[in-house]
Amino acid sequence: MITKIFCEIDDFIKDWKKEESKVSIGKDYVKLKSRLSLSEVMTILVMYHNSGSRTFKDYYTKVVQKMMNSEFPQLVSYNRFVELIPYTTIPLFLFLKTKRLVKSDNITFIDSTKIAISHNKRIKRHKTFKNTATRGKSSMGWFYGFKMHISVTEKGELSGFHLSKGNVDDRNDVVLRNVLENVSGKLYGDKGYISQKLFENLHEKGIQLVTSIKKNMKQKLLPLLDKLLLRKRSIIETINDQLKNMCDLEHSRHRSEMDFLANTFSTLIRYTYFEKKPSINFSEKDRDM
Repeated sequence: MITKIFCEIDDFIKDWKKEESKVSIGKDYVKLKSRLSLSEVMTILVMYHNSGSRTFKDYYTKVVQKMMNSEFPQLVSYNRFVELIPYTTIPLFLFLKTKRLVKSDNITFIDSTKIAISHNKRIKRHKTFKNTATRGKSSMGWFYGFKMHISVTEKGELSGFHLSKGNVDDRNDVVLRNVLENVSGKLYGDKGYISQKLFENLHEKGIQLVTSIKKNMKQKLLPLLDKLLLRKRSIIETINDQLKNMCDLEHSRHRSEMDFLANTFSTLIRYTYFEKKPSINFSEKDRDM
């Protein structure tokens, strides 16, 4: 897996560098002298997620430095590697956005999950995200941090994402524009996406929004398949759980905003390489219901 990830990242970086001369983005890394290539730094960051290591420092010092010398013969110290992380943020984002997302033209699930970056009791003492993080509320209560909005296919493939502040509504236009960029067909969401205006706007774009209803709303008739798929929304909740508990998407050890972004993008990239993802299997007969 590590060879596959490195080769695909390296091919992307080679193509990206050909365009560097046309834009200013990325030139800072070229000026930075390091034995490790940009592709190697990105690969190590991606491989950390789902490695089972408690922290990235444990992974780098106990796994990479001691067991991966053949894969990365020009390793640098841990402190030096940390200095290189901010330079991977933009290429990680572009690699995820252009190479790892799939189009979903049939069945799509949408949801958001909180990314708390500090315990509520320590909010006033928190400094790293003082000017960017906000208080938000999820089904689990209040939190301080950000939200990750994602859309996935019935096979568990990632089709869109957007990182927002914690107090941003799931129905925000900018959020939906990014999350649903590759989506058409039927879109299944929870009660947080209920909005007549949103339903009409998405319908004009070829997307049929299907949600459950609140207790004070009139009952509506739904095809049997839609009812079944609404009950299968747990697929995206399972994916969010894997991103947090298996890939370390949410933690409070970030040293800077750029480190946080690099961690977020590399987490999503690592998930897209999972060989076995949460999925729903449907026969052609089921789809015609």
